Amino acid sequence: MSTREFLIYIAVMAGVTYLIRMLPMVLLRQKIHSQFVKSFLFYVPYAVLAAMTVPAIFESTGSFVSALAGFLVAAALAWMGGNLLAVALVACAAVYLVEWLQGIWR
Repeated sequence: MSTREFLIYIAVMAGVTYLIRMLPMVLLRQKIHSQFVKSFLFYVPYAVLAAMTVPAIFESTGSFVSALAGFLVAAALAWMGGNLLAVALVACAAVYLVEWLQGIWR
């Protein structure tokens, strides 16, 4: 990749990022009254975060089984209202335990 191509890529990414942040402020100057649009905009960050995080969870461990165990443990603890640090630590421990058990059975 040449320096010129690299700078073009950076400029395009900067432009897209700027447009995504600038357009809502310019186009939506009034208060949003639609309950559907409000709820849609409220849940977009959570949906994007889940779309980026969940595939990474299943690709980050040695096996699908250990990833699934960690995911299910984390989901259950989060559903019960556990704090972020506790959920992360217990999910990591579950993945470690399953990986260890799989190592014994192999």
